Amino acid sequence: MRSSEPRELSMRYSWFALAILFVLALSNYLDRTILSIMQVALKKDLGLTDTQLGTLTGLSFAIFYTTLALPIARVADRVARKYVLAGALTVWTLMTAASSLAGGYLSLLACRIGVAAGEAGCVPATHSLISDYFPRHRRATAMAIWGLALPLGGMLGFAVGGQLTAAVGWRRAFLLVGLGGLLILPVLLIFLREPKRGRFDGETPDTAGPRRSAAASLRLLWNLRSYRYLVIGEALQAWAQNGMMSWNAPFYSRVHHMPLAELATWLALITGLGGAAGTFLGGALAERMAKRDVRWYMRVPAIAAFLTVPFALGQYFVGDVYLSLALAVIPAIMVNVYMAPGNAVSQSLVPADMRAFTSAVFVLVVSVGGLGLGPTVVGALSDLLADRFGMVETSLRYALPTVVLPAAAAAALFWRSSMHLRDEMAPLHETPGGADVAPADPALPAAAPLR
Repeated sequence: MRSSEPRELSMRYSWFALAILFVLALSNYLDRTILSIMQVALKKDLGLTDTQLGTLTGLSFAIFYTTLALPIARVADRVARKYVLAGALTVWTLMTAASSLAGGYLSLLACRIGVAAGEAGCVPATHSLISDYFPRHRRATAMAIWGLALPLGGMLGFAVGGQLTAAVGWRRAFLLVGLGGLLILPVLLIFLREPKRGRFDGETPDTAGPRRSAAASLRLLWNLRSYRYLVIGEALQAWAQNGMMSWNAPFYSRVHHMPLAELATWLALITGLGGAAGTFLGGALAERMAKRDVRWYMRVPAIAAFLTVPFALGQYFVGDVYLSLALAVIPAIMVNVYMAPGNAVSQSLVPADMRAFTSAVFVLVVSVGGLGLGPTVVGALSDLLADRFGMVETSLRYALPTVVLPAAAAAALFWRSSMHLRDEMAPLHETPGGADVAPADPALPAAAPLR
């Protein structure tokens, strides 16, 4: 199935389309993170262990999210991507609403698997669309703006989820948030237009012969050393990011005894504003510095990942709750810096007809390594410390700091990735007229002028 030939789109429309994709992603991350602020209520009402809570926010979600991302991405590389997004939105919002009916761990797990199945189609299709709405010299900024949906969605998840849970209970909170997301569906179907694939890269994949197989695509990606180190580094940084995002609320509730409503406000501000600053500034700074040297696309995330370590240790070990919250701002910024540069680099390294697939591989590795292991390992360590050593209230104080180990490893891998970018991604030269001009490179199709 192939869509009809898309008409040429203006840059003004591209920014409008980015706004639609941003709102869609906001709903995605709101539905995903709302469970984190509900953990205290869920643990009490359903009798869940920390390990079970960790799998709900981490491993079980990640397994199905990543398993379905690759086949959905193959579809998104062939059909109109807005229909892939519409189907994904419908599934994840309805399954979020269905979570209100959960009677125990297994039924809630089934609903979270449904949310994961829906959200699996969002990121690959969106990355592919953004790469066809914007030329290479604007992709990092466009990805950064779109990426703001993650921290802001997390902020809404903490704020809306926390306030709704405190006011009407977690069941009604799930129902209201889930059904509310369906309001985006008609906007997506009516106003989002499909751009021509590879429009800024001199490619015409719809008429350019047989498509490469999944195995051939994987070989191409593996042979790109910058991509290989980048994706493993992102998985490790996502380990730290998701571990902190999933367990910060229980940490402040158990260790510092903060009331839910106050806790929701603080974490919403830290996660939302700090994460937004890291996401946007990471993309904008990397894009600006990469105009002189493309290696800065990955050097900026490397420095940010390294800075995560000392401030995260301070956050979890200081005794004063407000000093801890102040220190938490820096990790909240730094763990989000990698997203926009990483997404822009991965999309600019590959041909247009495998961008959704490339993004899905990203989703698979990052989700299993980060979203899967981060919350789960912290939860399992917390249970171990509580059961074996009697640290019932303080187990998270010693389990959460372990996230600095993958963050430190991510810093080294990002730096290693940067060392290969000059060979594998041609340097970008922007002409006064605003066109992308890059030397011929067998690993990267030449960019077409900006229309």
